[in-house]
Amino acid sequence: MGAEIWFGVLQAVAVIVVLVLVYRPLGDYMAHVFSTPKDLRAERALYRVIGVDPASEQTSRAYARSILAFSVVGLLLVYGLQRLQAFLPESLGLPAVPEGLAFNTAASFVANTNWQSYSPEQTMGYTVQLAGLTVQNFVSAAVGLAVAVALIRGFARRGSTTLGNFWVDLIRGLGRILLPIAALSAIALIAGGVIQNFAGFTDITTVAGGTQSIPGGPVASQEAIKLLGTNGGGFFNANSAHPFENPTGWTNLLQILLILAIPFALPRTFGRLVGDDRQGYAIVAVMGTIFLVSLFALSALELAGQGTAPQLAGGAMEGKEQRFGILGSTLFATSSTLTSTGAVNSMHDSYTALGGMMPMLNMMLGEVAPGGVGSGLYGMLVLAIIAVFVGGLLVGRTPEYLGKRIGPREIKLASLYILVTPILVLTGTALSFAIPGVREDVESTSILNPGVHGMSEVLYAFTSAANNNGSAFAGLTANTPWFNTALGIAMLLGRFLPIVLVLALAGSFAAQQHVPETSGTLPTHRPQFVGLLIAVTVVVTALTYFPVLTLGPLAEGLF
Repeated sequence: MGAEIWFGVLQAVAVIVVLVLVYRPLGDYMAHVFSTPKDLRAERALYRVIGVDPASEQTSRAYARSILAFSVVGLLLVYGLQRLQAFLPESLGLPAVPEGLAFNTAASFVANTNWQSYSPEQTMGYTVQLAGLTVQNFVSAAVGLAVAVALIRGFARRGSTTLGNFWVDLIRGLGRILLPIAALSAIALIAGGVIQNFAGFTDITTVAGGTQSIPGGPVASQEAIKLLGTNGGGFFNANSAHPFENPTGWTNLLQILLILAIPFALPRTFGRLVGDDRQGYAIVAVMGTIFLVSLFALSALELAGQGTAPQLAGGAMEGKEQRFGILGSTLFATSSTLTSTGAVNSMHDSYTALGGMMPMLNMMLGEVAPGGVGSGLYGMLVLAIIAVFVGGLLVGRTPEYLGKRIGPREIKLASLYILVTPILVLTGTALSFAIPGVREDVESTSILNPGVHGMSEVLYAFTSAANNNGSAFAGLTANTPWFNTALGIAMLLGRFLPIVLVLALAGSFAAQQHVPETSGTLPTHRPQFVGLLIAVTVVVTALTYFPVLTLGPLAEGLF
């Protein structure tokens, strides 16, 4: 156990060192991508094809309408591909995906959630995987980047009615950031043993003399963007626990780095674009502190291995892969659930009772440490606005952030942003047990573990969906009419309502003139503000869920 602990510490240190090394160059590069006036030749050609004037900027409402229209088209295309799968090439003989599941999956991938109520290798052919799911992995991540950049422009601009052009931001995020890094990452994953082929199903004879059908597929290309774009949907049902997706210890570390690289570098981009690098350091300090505390808590709970079975086995290894161990699993789980990735290399449902609460709590924090691609940064900036307002009330300072006043309109928008996810999570969970017909169906067909753990499974599902994470407590059977519909709606509302509110907030800030700093201005780059923002993040988000946690994981773990 001692050797495993030291090896786990070395893994965490290696991740931290690499993230520190890429923070400035990657953050500076992304700032350049979204601020340079120069368009690449390929980009100009694409603008002509889609009829976009790159020099024409959009208001916050026009920017939001573009995102919603683009996402609706994506939703319909992914749904249509699934329903027509039987007629598509490379369908592997698989039938059309049923209507309810097709809606849930389309909503999931368009919303950057990648919740999967099915076994992908037995449900989706190569055309649907590549043209539908993988494409959405790219574009949904690019949408998150675009929204974050629009909010940053709102802080940086003075007396402006525009926030940039969504189509320009989308194409630049895709072509200059996500595509090149994903391509290089896919090559690295192939070198590490991740498969990339169009082999279909191969029948083999097992050692015991039986026959088994082994699926192949273009896995590495989907795996790279699934992680880089904080998407999370696996090519196989076992996700990153499957040896074809994540074969070795070093590919596990590479996948963790892909999850964290862009979200942890975006605060640098923020600092560069607002003209104050110290603001970026403050934000990344908050993200890093919460990440390390969460990682330590989850690792300690799993290493403790409360219960007879873990103690007899020498550790809480149920649901974990031997090649990763406990700490390789907890590092991945923390990275996955503190971002909006949702990929797993171990089964969270098999964690100890309090250990299983930690991934759930990570999502309840709003996935802001460091959060998803783009969504983590704009979520943390909304919390920073709340923190400045609270700090101003406590010490009598002027509520200003980056030279912009926080008035009634701004605090209302920020408050609505904070309230969206808890309402979706708690309402969905409550309805699952409150409606008689639904409750009977849930308890009889979906929950495999009755009692408080079953409560945790349903709570985890709605927490994952509304926060656009996509991971799950594997004991819940979610491919039912109720869960396909309810979770699909939660994913769409949990993604696009906050985006609309963030863009409205960005437009409000952009229209303001810069307010000069005075003795009454609260400094937002010092350790005191970092501590205040951490406290606000925990109190405003996590404590909202305390009552329902006492009915699930806390009750199971403490009593």
